[in-house]
Parts: sequence; structure tokens; C-alpha cells
Amino acid sequence: MPLKPFLETLDERVLVCDGAMGTMLYSKGVLINKSYDALNVSQPELVVDVHQEYVRAGADIIETNTFGANRVKLGSFGLADSLREINAAGARLARSAAGDRAYVAGAIGPLGIRIEPWGKTGVDEARAFFREQADALAEAGVDLFVLETFRDLNEMGAAIDAVRNVSALPIVAQMTTEEDGNTLDGTPPEKFAPELERRGATVIGVNCAVGPGPMLETIERMEAVTSRPLSAQPNAGKPGDVEGRNIYLCTPEYMASYARRFILHNVRIVGGCCGTTPEHIRQIKASVRGLQPGAAAPAARGPAGRRAAVIAAPPVPREKKSRLAAELTRGAFVIAVELLPPRGFEAEPAIARARELRRYGVDVVTIPDGQRAGARLSALALAVLIEQQAGLETLLYYSCRDRNLLGIQSDLLGAHAMGLRNLLLITGDPGRVGDYPDATAVFDVDSIGLTNVVSRLNHGADVGGQPIGAPTAFHIGVSVNPAASNLDEELRRFEYKVEAGAEFVLTRPVFDLQSFERFLKRLEPARLPVVAGVLPFESVKNAEFMANEVPGVRVPETLVARMRGADALDAAAAEGMAIAREIASALRTMVQGVQVSTSSGNVDAALAVVDGLR
Repeated sequence: MPLKPFLETLDERVLVCDGAMGTMLYSKGVLINKSYDALNVSQPELVVDVHQEYVRAGADIIETNTFGANRVKLGSFGLADSLREINAAGARLARSAAGDRAYVAGAIGPLGIRIEPWGKTGVDEARAFFREQADALAEAGVDLFVLETFRDLNEMGAAIDAVRNVSALPIVAQMTTEEDGNTLDGTPPEKFAPELERRGATVIGVNCAVGPGPMLETIERMEAVTSRPLSAQPNAGKPGDVEGRNIYLCTPEYMASYARRFILHNVRIVGGCCGTTPEHIRQIKASVRGLQPGAAAPAARGPAGRRAAVIAAPPVPREKKSRLAAELTRGAFVIAVELLPPRGFEAEPAIARARELRRYGVDVVTIPDGQRAGARLSALALAVLIEQQAGLETLLYYSCRDRNLLGIQSDLLGAHAMGLRNLLLITGDPGRVGDYPDATAVFDVDSIGLTNVVSRLNHGADVGGQPIGAPTAFHIGVSVNPAASNLDEELRRFEYKVEAGAEFVLTRPVFDLQSFERFLKRLEPARLPVVAGVLPFESVKNAEFMANEVPGVRVPETLVARMRGADALDAAAAEGMAIAREIASALRTMVQGVQVSTSSGNVDAALAVVDGLR
């Protein structure tokens, strides 16, 4: 006989969802470098076989094999144009296996990219991606949607909005958490559960990442702050290495024992995620059969009934953050010189140069982060040592390359505790360069997201919205390139950085003064101090290289011709110095400071340019 409407059945009894699809497909010989979603079209019999195993095990809900079938993830396999076909096939295969014995849930996972405020993809763009997939699944006839394994509450909100835009079907919205109960981005259940309720999720839950023990504690915290029915789909514990293979160690019996505990805390849907198999589901089904859902805890309706997610703290006034901030705030002209972190760990020579720069009247020394050429002292460590031992304020370039959000927060809080205040927030170079061409780059966020992170810390909260105590007092600088190949896009990203909390601007090296002056006009609405980059040519070859091989740099042909006119190497270096002094002198009337750097890290050459500004 036909199934009742999903919500009616959910009110009557606990429903058991299926287990892992990926685990089962892998066990059937599908390599992990393939698109598992595309198997709906290329090897449908494998997918149907997995669905049928779960239905035979007693699953009341089976999820379509479409977790990664969005345009972004399919695009990485060259399958973006097959999105509707893959999703429709996924729903059709699940329906054929479910028959009248199980409900079909359209599975939607995260996009696999960061969205604002942490990434460059806008919320509207994310909604469009999710809407496209949700529309395909709804048209194919699913009974409900399961949005699962989301780490970013903002992205989950976009997904819920997208589904609601195309369908009124029930939505099970599941975040993924660490063992402490917070999402992978640090958002606690006390914040994400009420927010999912506010967004319109029908059922609120957690899945993946942890086993049943830690998940139960998270469920208990969720129960206290929402009246929505809950769902729980833990992994089969953490995988252990058994003869070189990752094996999930929770037995079906152990998982089933926790299923009964979940139900005591208003869980209405229970199932499994990574590592779970039809046998796990069979045991869970036997364990919960006949159990009535636990009574929902009274929903906390007022502020006293919930833990505060954010304690907003007034930020430290800009002029009180650092000497550099004070100087820029009062309109003074500042001089900065770049100092490269040395190879190895011996910092004393760099500290000695910093002392020399201080005696020379330099206001701040800039420390670039993440140099790709060999094993160098960390920029953060060098900045701390210089401030402590040379008495000169630093501007630390902080790159988000190779750091995840939680690591970024730890770094920055540590830097603040050691006295660093001035930051230039950059994305970092993605290319495989330097001494280790096989060392790849990893980006969890870009410079816009990084600016949002620091701005939140400056307001006393972490990225998950939890209070950190006293707010940090970072002076936030951002980079902008006046010679970007796509200037409109560069300025669009700059505007996002300003909205995120940027307080001053440092430009890439300036060579074309006329175009730079026009560029400054376009920065004026931001009303931020601008520090311009100056870089002296060291040779004719260096000038030609900058003009022809460095992306995002515009060198007028007149300057290259001047360098070619200098015959000897010494004469070329002198001409490069003269050009840099002319540019720096002209910039003095246009901006609030200059940063002098050199291609080789030659501090003496930088000081020679500075000498012309004194």
C-alpha cells in the first residue's frame, strides 16, 4: 500500500535512515578519484544494489546518490552540464529501489567552496547553485530533502533558502560537528540549532565527522534550544588503520545501542554516515522498532533560555591600536621598509637590520609571509622578535594559504598575545614555485574571508560567533593592485574588504604615476589611508622582467628605455634608484605613505630610496 505523507509518519514513529553510500560503493570497487554521483548514469546497477541492501535492512528513508551533484563539484569532473541528468537519475534509481517501503530523500551536500563572508562566492551565487540541484531533484519526485555535512551555517542557510524557493517538501538540515559539539567552523549547537529552526528546516540534525558518543552530547545540547524534531546520523566511530586501510571500528550493536539513547532526546530520524553499512542499519532498526519518540524539551523562547552565542564588544578605536594606526589616523606620512625572513632560524642579522632601520627614522618594517623559496623563518616569529628586541613596530603580512579557519584564529590570537597589532591580510600565491615545486597550496578562505575573521576577533567573537573575551585590537590592512589586469574585479574585491573591516590600504609597487593617480580617484569613496609600494630596479634585466613577466605589474616603456640607456651594471642600478626616488617623491603628495621593497631584499637599496624622502 502507498506510504503516508512523510510528516504524518514522522509524527507517529521514529524513522530509520540509510547508511553510507560512499563506503558501500568503495567496497564494490569504485575508486575514490571518480565522481560517485555520476555512477547514477554510468553504472546505475551499482547504485540500485546499494539502495536495495539498505531497504532490505529496514531503512525507512533512503537518500539519493547526489550528495556532490551540484554544479561546482560536478564541474571539477567536467560534468557540470550533466547536472539535471545525474540528479534525475539519482532520484529515479532510489525510487525504483524504495518502492512503497521507503521514502526517497534528495541528498544535497555543501558546494565544496567557501562563500561569503569567508570566500569570494556570494550568497546569491550559492543559492543559485543549490536551487539548480534542488529543482532537478524536486522535479524527479523526491519525498523530502536532506541537506547534510555542512560546516558553514551561512552556506546551510543559502541551501535551505534555495530548496524553499523551488519546493515545499520537508527539509532535514544536518550540520557536521567536532567532538566538542561545535561545527568545523566553531559554531556551537546553541547557535546553529535555533538558526536552522528560524530558517525553516523541518528537522534539525547532525551527521558525519564523529561517532555516536560525541554526537549524543551534541544532540542533548540541541534539544535544549529548539522545539524541532531532531536527526542523528553518526559515523561508525573514527577510522583506525588496520594493515594500511582505514577501518571504521564501531560495531552494529554499539551503534544500535546509541540509537535508542538518541530517541530519548527528541530524535525522530536516526541512521548512519561514513563507515556504516546495511548491517548497522539492520541493527538500528531492530533496536528502535516500537519505540516512541522522546518528549521534546521545552523550547527556550527568550534570551534566558539559551546560551548567548555572541557577546558583542565595542572595538578598540583605530588610533589606539598601534603607532602606525595613530600616525595614519592623524594624517602623517609614514615610511615602511620590507625585511625578508631569513633562511634558517638565525634571526639576529634581521633584527640588527631592523635596529638600523629604526635609527634611520623608518616608521614600520613590513614582514612578508610565506616566501616560497626554501626553509625560512616564519614571518610571525620574526615580527615578534623585531618588536621585542629592536623596538620597531612591524606590519605582518598574514597569508591564508595553507591554513584553515581554526588554525588562522589560533595564529592570530597568539600573535595578539605577543604584542603584534598591524596586519596586512593577503590570500597568498597559489603557484608551485620555489625550492619545492611539489608543495601544493591549500586555501580555506581568501583575503576577503580573512578580513572578516580578523574583524570578528576585533569585535570579541570567533568565526563561530562565540565570545573570546576582550576584543583584539588588530590594525587591519588590505592589499590592492593598481595595475590589475581586470581592474573592475580588483576594485569589487577591494569594496568587499572595506565592508569586512579594512582600515588601510597597501598597494603593489607603483611605476606608472599617471594611471595610479586615476586609480586613486576610484579608491576615494572608501576614505582609507593609502600606502603605496615603491620598488627600485636593480638592473636592466630586472626592469625588463618586471615589465614583461610579472603578472599584475605595469611598467611604462619610458622607464625601461631609461634603464637600457645605462650601460654598466652600476650605472643601471643608479638609474633604477633615481627612478624609484622620483616615484617616491611624487607619491608623497598623493598618498599617506610608501613601502619600499627590493626584488633581492637589499635593505641598503631601500634605505637609499628612503633617504630621498627625509
